[in-house]
Amino acid sequence: MTDTMRVLVLHGPNLNMLGRRAPEVYGSASLADLENLCRSEGEALGLEVDCRQSNHEGELVEWIQQAGGVYGGLVLNAGAYTHTSIALHDALEAVGLPTIEVHLSNIFKRESFRHHSYISPQAVGVICGLGFDGYRAALLALARRLKGNKGA
Repeated sequence: MTDTMRVLVLHGPNLNMLGRRAPEVYGSASLADLENLCRSEGEALGLEVDCRQSNHEGELVEWIQQAGGVYGGLVLNAGAYTHTSIALHDALEAVGLPTIEVHLSNIFKRESFRHHSYISPQAVGVICGLGFDGYRAALLALARRLKGNKGA
């Protein structure tokens, strides 16, 4: 498998609390369940998926910076940093990898401060409100893009 078929899935703050934090919003499955789904979906699409989670903005920035030349694309759920982090925006811009922004909940049905994203201007697409299916869609979109089928 070439390095262009590797995808990095990054989860931001509080996603380690999946299954325990607000299950009425995020569901009852755990982060481990989500990561297992991403790896198995990725494998079915011919992708090698590496999943990481951090509650620390700087660690997420470093992972994005290190992804250039190693991964073909990113799936990023930056959690609350979506709405606050110019540093993540700048890291994504500097690395230039195709990135799909994902949110488990529909951020537009929540508090107004969640309606703005610093990630979106650097993303090729944004998926929100589909729960785990949003990650499936993101991986499918990246697989098609990395195989040269950008419009499908």
